[in-house]
Amino acid sequence: MSDTRDGGHVPEPAGGQFPTRPSAGTPALAPWRHRIPRRMIIACAVICAACVAISLLALSLGDYPLSIPEVVSALFGDQGFATTVVTQWRAPRVVAGLVFGAALGLSGALFQTLTDNPLGSPDVIGFSTGSYTGVLIVTTLGATSAASTSVAAVVAGIITALVIYLLAWRGGVQGFRLIVVGIAATAMLTAVNTFLLLRMRTEVAMSASIWGAGTLSLVSWAKLTFAMPAAALLVACTVLLARPLRQLELGNDTALAHGTRVESSRLAILVVGVGLVAVVTAAVGPIAFISLSAPQVARRLARSAGIPLLTSAFTGALLLVGADVVAQHLTTNPIPVGIVTIVIGGAYLLALLFREARSL
Repeated sequence: MSDTRDGGHVPEPAGGQFPTRPSAGTPALAPWRHRIPRRMIIACAVICAACVAISLLALSLGDYPLSIPEVVSALFGDQGFATTVVTQWRAPRVVAGLVFGAALGLSGALFQTLTDNPLGSPDVIGFSTGSYTGVLIVTTLGATSAASTSVAAVVAGIITALVIYLLAWRGGVQGFRLIVVGIAATAMLTAVNTFLLLRMRTEVAMSASIWGAGTLSLVSWAKLTFAMPAAALLVACTVLLARPLRQLELGNDTALAHGTRVESSRLAILVVGVGLVAVVTAAVGPIAFISLSAPQVARRLARSAGIPLLTSAFTGALLLVGADVVAQHLTTNPIPVGIVTIVIGGAYLLALLFREARSL
């Protein structure tokens, strides 16, 4: 039994300790660890349902059209030629759209949270352009295998990130400085990429240019055997970095007070975010504006204070698969999906800049 101040008694709770009450100066972080907002769960469920619907539509469209029931039957049974069309020809492209779109959306969420800026996207800061530069360099040297281009994209992306990080360092890295340095690096790397393309043979340059626009047309199960395990590993690293990321959202001083190693955590998040972009670039080329738009769309759908990582990944998957359906079937001749995402992302960027200008 425990005495009260007026001499009465109140029963002790199980375990022999009364629950502690957080002090007035302590941020209430516990709900983020144990509860997911209901609105976010609903948003994720709706986006997942939309992903399934658009994926089935993508699997049904083409030179050999199929109904949705025929697609489902081909996925779960042997329907002869229809099964080959669905599982071998169309499914790799749809799976790539879902996986790579999720990776781009997740990467954009990491960078926009890290920089605390809706323009903090890897394709704006220059990391996607750096990965493309690596691929062009090894292509110029004559290495055109999938393994060499994949390694070159990852290594070049990480080197670009580290260089931009060091150039933006001034006793620490601030989000706005990182964005400005990244935009400058993007302009320089774009010039380098143009020079490399002009130095290539005509047929190689044309192939590299089409690939550089971002296309899912060359995806196969063999190419996904490298990309999907790498993406899964990076997603697992993102889960481990979720808590330091949320701490950094509270500010450097608060993060330090909670025992977070600010600069090492920021560098780890930077490397993981670049890795997600580099994996996509290595497989299908640089696909622009998914990383820019998906996190902000997800934030509005979930109505969350910060950028939700899971919702951003689902939104990126939906945007990329939807854009690929448009790229394949809206025009007479299929076009690279990167062209569609540039059009959508450009309109989004103009709207974002207009809204920011009105708020000044």
